[in-house]
Amino acid sequence: MTQNKTTERPLPPGMTHEKLDDALEALGLAIGSQKVSTDEPALAEFVDPFQFPGAAQNLPSAVVSPATTEDVQAIVKIANEFGIPLWPISRGKNNGYGGAAPLVRGSIMVSFKEMNKVLEINEELGYALVEPGVSWFDLHDAIEAGGHKLTASIVDIGWGGVVSNTLEHGLTYMPYSIDQASHCGFEVVLPDGDLLRTGSGAMDNNPTWNLYKRGLGPTSSEMFMQSNLGIVTKMGYWLMPKPEVYMPLWAQVWDDSQMPAVVEALRELMLDGTINMRPQLSNTLCMSSMLTTRAEWYDGPGPMPEEIIDKIAKEMGLGRWMMRFALYGDESVVDHNFAKLKKRLEMVPSVGVVGQKFGADEWETLPNPHERVQIGVPSLDLYKMAGWTGGEDGGHVDFSPVIPLTAQHARAAQELFKGMCHDAGLDYLAGMLPINGRSTTFINVIPFDTKNEEQVEAAYAHAKRMVAAAGKLGYGEYRAHPEFMDLAADQFGFNNHAQKRFNETIKDTLDPKGIIMPGKNGIWGSRYRELGYPQS
Repeated sequence: MTQNKTTERPLPPGMTHEKLDDALEALGLAIGSQKVSTDEPALAEFVDPFQFPGAAQNLPSAVVSPATTEDVQAIVKIANEFGIPLWPISRGKNNGYGGAAPLVRGSIMVSFKEMNKVLEINEELGYALVEPGVSWFDLHDAIEAGGHKLTASIVDIGWGGVVSNTLEHGLTYMPYSIDQASHCGFEVVLPDGDLLRTGSGAMDNNPTWNLYKRGLGPTSSEMFMQSNLGIVTKMGYWLMPKPEVYMPLWAQVWDDSQMPAVVEALRELMLDGTINMRPQLSNTLCMSSMLTTRAEWYDGPGPMPEEIIDKIAKEMGLGRWMMRFALYGDESVVDHNFAKLKKRLEMVPSVGVVGQKFGADEWETLPNPHERVQIGVPSLDLYKMAGWTGGEDGGHVDFSPVIPLTAQHARAAQELFKGMCHDAGLDYLAGMLPINGRSTTFINVIPFDTKNEEQVEAAYAHAKRMVAAAGKLGYGEYRAHPEFMDLAADQFGFNNHAQKRFNETIKDTLDPKGIIMPGKNGIWGSRYRELGYPQS
């Protein structure tokens, strides 16, 4: 790591200072100079917030803040003319997965802070049309301000972006979240500046653009998720009618060895529709990290001892695993499903299930932020996790492969990842968020003190070891930190990496100069491959 790179003016690959200045001048003339900035304070937010201070190399050269789709088209055309990489972000809050930092040094950030309008809320058909800068707070507030009898499936921390989270296959919790089903209809600026609308939006004035995910012919929406083939400037997002009753539920598992049996029961209850939302399973340390810090319980070296974890589990009433989930609907149906799931889950030794029903007038003021999240009320209350190690200077890197939702695979994943964490001298913070009733992410949170360079480097090295070890079992990442995107992509090696070759062919065809997000999820494009990317 060369320290002077943090103070030199970042330049895109093959770019001179003079050519970069010419490009920035052209951008200012095209969209307005007030929308282009190279000031240090303006660029300071576009970094990985959890890197060791002063160590960042993947720094941007400038930030542009478009206000319209036409601005985005102009930016892309100028980037093509000058051969400058663009790195679009919605809110830049993807902490744990790299934050707002670009993958390629010297990229120009495309910040959507000025494109933050909820363009439409349709109560009759239950959807919103949003711009890419809209946060979960913005969407919630627009629903409430309009008096709509609707609610949105949201993430744990409300400052994130609706569009960006969706494009990253991010997970939310309410019924429409299963298999990330809430999105419908994208408007996309392509790498040459052309404008596309996916699905039914390909027809002028088609009223089903945000209602029907397909159109005629191949469906292109998925091509723009976790990809670098275009920049999404509008997105439809389905909203759920407010149910008569909302019942947040908790299942406590007091015996760590019984977690796989809970997974078996959960799969059955999700497949038959009894649980029609996304539960969250967290082990003791993962759950307690949202509420306390490590130092409050233990300040010794190495992984936290089992007796201390047992103490946390009992004193905080968490169990060794805790499942957060919910029921929604007519009260009689909720009562029936609660009785059914409680009976099934409590067949597992050491498991207890509790819950309470609430009407719509109570949701906004529920004291537990976990319970507010599952009914679409955003907050920042659950951000405390980042401080488990290091307090205010704490950070984490996340590794989240997808595994089958079975006891066998849950047990194998836990044994592998827990063993690897303990061998590395780290606490084991783990959780599961089922994608659907058949598969689940297995989330590993690797905490560190960002002011401790040795800890930071060890955490990222450990994450990379976990990616490779999981790959040997056939477990691939559902989303990847830029630090190991190429390694994560390499795990998908079927037929001599046929998927990677397919993605590169599409990238080279649509974006021959590699303008948009080069290297995103291991897709580099011919120009960067010829320059020697990915670099070791």
